[in-house]
Amino acid sequence: MAETKKDKQFFSIGRIFFLLIVIPLSLMAFLIANGIFKVGDTARERATTVLDLKSQEEIKIRAINTAEEVANFLRERENDVLVASILPGTEAAYKAFVDQKKRNLWVKDRDGKIQKVAAPLYSEMSLIDRSGNEIVRIANGAVAGKNQLKNVAAPAGTTYKSEDYFSKAVGLGKGEVYVSHVTGWYVTKQEFEKGKRFSGLVRYATPIFDKGGLSGVVVLSLDYRHLAAFTDHVIPTQADYVYEADASTGNYAYMVDNKGFIISHPNDYHIAGLNPDGTAVQPLTKDTAETLTKEGKEVLNLNQLGFMDAGLAEVAKEAAAGKAGIKNYKFAGHEKFVAYAPIKFYSKTYPEPAGFGWIGMGVDIAKFQEMATATAEKINQEVKGWTSTIVIIIIASVILLFGISALLARGISRSLEAEVPAGAETPKDDLYDDEEDK
Repeated sequence: MAETKKDKQFFSIGRIFFLLIVIPLSLMAFLIANGIFKVGDTARERATTVLDLKSQEEIKIRAINTAEEVANFLRERENDVLVASILPGTEAAYKAFVDQKKRNLWVKDRDGKIQKVAAPLYSEMSLIDRSGNEIVRIANGAVAGKNQLKNVAAPAGTTYKSEDYFSKAVGLGKGEVYVSHVTGWYVTKQEFEKGKRFSGLVRYATPIFDKGGLSGVVVLSLDYRHLAAFTDHVIPTQADYVYEADASTGNYAYMVDNKGFIISHPNDYHIAGLNPDGTAVQPLTKDTAETLTKEGKEVLNLNQLGFMDAGLAEVAKEAAAGKAGIKNYKFAGHEKFVAYAPIKFYSKTYPEPAGFGWIGMGVDIAKFQEMATATAEKINQEVKGWTSTIVIIIIASVILLFGISALLARGISRSLEAEVPAGAETPKDDLYDDEEDK
């Protein structure tokens, strides 16, 4: 009978401890889980809207930063030609100057392996007398022989048969610099698909003087690849860089000059270039688009693409006014938005407010929504993970607390038992016998 009382006492105390600990714990777990579910639902609901707005703003900031980097790069090249103007006019001095001016480029070798190499910034450097005759010329890192020097006073005598950098430079004052537009042979769509890429340059020319006045012109020819590198490797919706962006995804960066011509694009056949006779390949217009496209000539001038979507011309107009922003438009069957920012490099060739041109970062809206949906799904998975963790913690806590409460109840029960001296409990029969004796 004593054992039965002890058991009842033990279980009563155990239940009290269990209820006092487990009920508050369970209530707290319920509230936490419910809060996590609500936060998860809110996050999922807002993911496709808040993420879009936030990411669009981030892409705009990236376009602005890239435009600033290009402007700084162009200013550094301007400083280079001014430094070059005070160098000794010798082959050795010019070659040493070109050899030390390098910048990293991503290139693909014959085996198709992509690697980063330090490539010369300038494909050419030349000293020209006041009559237009080349005195010294470094081309592709080598000194040109006397029989390779030419007169560039007339555009027809220049590399691309139409350049006027000499005549522009001789009309400048001391310390002034002429900067040309991007110049190179046009690459057709058929050539591009066979692996050919646009190759060109940007001329920096400044006059030099002696006691008698104008003595000549110094020219640095910037390798176009260094300029294009600022946009060629960019995917607006991701932080990582790529060797070549894929225009078919609709997510890529590009560069436009102050006249509205594309000068850097994943599809090189959109870049403004020259025919073999030095004349400019005409850009697509409403009247010429069908004919030129059949010929594989798809030069884009955004000032003239209003027939495709009015938004394109609006973007070009805003950027030419020196403004940054975001606009939606439709191109090649894709609903897109573009973040754009002006390249604030100014000269006589590139006056304010348009400056050198602008950076565009186009994003395919469908692809962008796909990214937003993926983020929402990631949030959902995190909520499920937290919920599972809470359930496991609760179960483990209940088991642990049950064991602790059992030990505590047993200890209290033993303490109570120890407080009653042995033999102090009088049997009921003895009590009745005493009463009878009386």
